[in-house]
Amino acid sequence: MNFRIWTAAPVLGILCGVLATGVHAQAVQQADYIVAVVNSEPITNSEVRTALQRVANDIAQQRQTAPPMDELRRRVLERLINERAQLQVAVDAGIRVDEAIVDQSEQAVARQNQVDVAELRARVRKDGITISQFRKQLRDQVLLSRLHEQQVEGRIRISDADIDRALAEQQGGSADPSAQEVNLGHLLVSVPEKATTEQSAALYAQAQKVLARIRAGEDFAALVQELSAADRTNGGQLGLRRADRYPPAFLTASQNLSVGEVSEVVRTGAGFHILKVVERKAPAAPSMAIVQSHARHILLRTGPELTQAAAIAKLADFKKRIEAKTATFAALARENSQDGSATQGGDLGWVSPGAFVPEFEDAMGRLAEGQISPPLVSRFGVHLIELMERRRVEMKPQEVRETIRNQLRASRYDAAFTTWAQDIRANAFVEFREPPQ
Repeated sequence: MNFRIWTAAPVLGILCGVLATGVHAQAVQQADYIVAVVNSEPITNSEVRTALQRVANDIAQQRQTAPPMDELRRRVLERLINERAQLQVAVDAGIRVDEAIVDQSEQAVARQNQVDVAELRARVRKDGITISQFRKQLRDQVLLSRLHEQQVEGRIRISDADIDRALAEQQGGSADPSAQEVNLGHLLVSVPEKATTEQSAALYAQAQKVLARIRAGEDFAALVQELSAADRTNGGQLGLRRADRYPPAFLTASQNLSVGEVSEVVRTGAGFHILKVVERKAPAAPSMAIVQSHARHILLRTGPELTQAAAIAKLADFKKRIEAKTATFAALARENSQDGSATQGGDLGWVSPGAFVPEFEDAMGRLAEGQISPPLVSRFGVHLIELMERRRVEMKPQEVRETIRNQLRASRYDAAFTTWAQDIRANAFVEFREPPQ
């Protein structure tokens, strides 16, 4: 069976795949207390501590710059709230996960860690987690995956008119800013959720001072490293993507800027943003012929027993072994990959552009034939990709339309997920609790 990444259910979406799913890693102590209530369901300080430690460990292992601890704790708590609210929606929607599916998930985790289920359970108990708690984590992950597949992908509608417009843009070029590809640099001055008017005004003034420093000639990337509350990797660059894959506020603020220019301060719910246009590309020229890729991959899904950092390290080791010829890609894929392509040694077959999510497709597109990528993080987990070969093929009109449909679906997923997740959060009753005195 060929693996089509865009049609699979995403694992935890904006929850980043690195958070524990709210199960205590150690016994709850007397000092534990409730920090938030989501629709009458509590989140405890113990849960936040466990998730916070896991995220902090991942950041340290990947040698990234961590935000201040208070800010990191706020983000972790917000992600736990989002997760809890989404799980409640899954239950209300009648989504069920039977024991057989949980058994399969448990077996997959065991294979991923190269142990049998008995040894996996022994390790889980050693970490202070009961087997019932561990299996609940697995069940929650599957529930969220099915919920996202049902409710997020179901929101994406690609009409024939959408395809006609995309074809017209490709055939004649387009002045539409949303059709261009743009790489934005991003600096965020974060605003707390319950900030007062005075606090917001002070933070806005701070953002204006940063903007003035940039326009006076200070290095944008250096100021990102010094001040940004968002991802500081690669100087805050968000990567080359279609402009309509950015939030509407970002598109509006940057669409009239030339490469190297910086936007005014942009206000969103997260805070005050400053954007720099790093690169801009016109839409690709039309063609009735396409270049298809024949690739294979190994997918490791992150979760309670495998952090993102550990998955990256594991796949990096696989790459070394393959390049040293002490193991084959196909054998490692059959033994370790956690998707339907595993039985074919990770072979994804011949695919046209738009078949995979953008982050996977971008990485694959940069490979030469026979080359293996570094470990790649996507919404589904962490991948190792080998490009086996490419070919140029003529397309029938219906194939052209289906390719464009896939591309539009992939480009709209992130926005659909963000909107859906915001709706779930907005409709949840959340009460924050103060620590006991």
